[in-house]
Amino acid sequence: MLRIAVPNKGSLSGPAAEMLHEAGYQQRRESKELRIVDPVNEVEFFYLRPRDIAIYVSSGRLDIGITGRDLLIDSAAEAEEILPLGFARSTFRFAAKPGTANGVEDLKGKTVATSYEGIVAGHLADSGVDASVVHLDGAVETAIELGVAEVIADVVETGTSLRNAGLEVFGEPIMKSEAVVIRRTGADTEELKVQQFLRRLQGVLVARTYVMMDYDCRVEQLEKAVALTPGLESPTVSPLHNEGWVAVRAMVPAKEAQRIMDDLYDIGARAILTTAIHACRL
Repeated sequence: MLRIAVPNKGSLSGPAAEMLHEAGYQQRRESKELRIVDPVNEVEFFYLRPRDIAIYVSSGRLDIGITGRDLLIDSAAEAEEILPLGFARSTFRFAAKPGTANGVEDLKGKTVATSYEGIVAGHLADSGVDASVVHLDGAVETAIELGVAEVIADVVETGTSLRNAGLEVFGEPIMKSEAVVIRRTGADTEELKVQQFLRRLQGVLVARTYVMMDYDCRVEQLEKAVALTPGLESPTVSPLHNEGWVAVRAMVPAKEAQRIMDDLYDIGARAILTTAIHACRL
């Protein structure tokens, strides 16, 4: 039975459970449940603190985990990313009072406060910068005002909270994070159950990215239409009862669907429909 770690709370928890449900796996009904067994799919789920998941997976006690790339790197655990999942995206940046620094090279001799000591210390070391790192569990913006540090390193989305604290970001991003599937370093990812799990999640990712598009067009416009909707392999083309017309079906990127529909209409295609894809295997 495959043993999988899932975040029990925070920004990773809900989207991870939703993706697993879409992939056909049973999920817990109450937040108090710490472990459930899905006998049909031969999977056992353990609901753990996101920061602890990389540690459990690296120990070999659990086969696979879903956590953040930031948490994986920060943990320094012997685990590796095997599939990005596209949600819980974030960017890590340095921030300080205006004029403090322009880049990581200006941090020599300074103190940096962060909740992600492993990431920041590693980034500073890779950049050849000798600076001190202070670990705080949260609200790192106040570290500068209270004199704990001259610089902070934290997740930046809009930057509003930093500006409200009189701070500004500087330099290149430290890293970009998102939810990822992880496996113990060196473990066999070709195992049948692991591959099935990854294929299911990849199927959800594709289903969320594409829609199925159906339309009718005249035969003389088919090549132009196919150029707009090439599909993954090639579109399905079927003759219609009315001579000179064909029906076309193809997968198209969801974010481009409206533009493609407009372009198809302009070349004479009609009865243009899009349908959500709930699952797939490529």
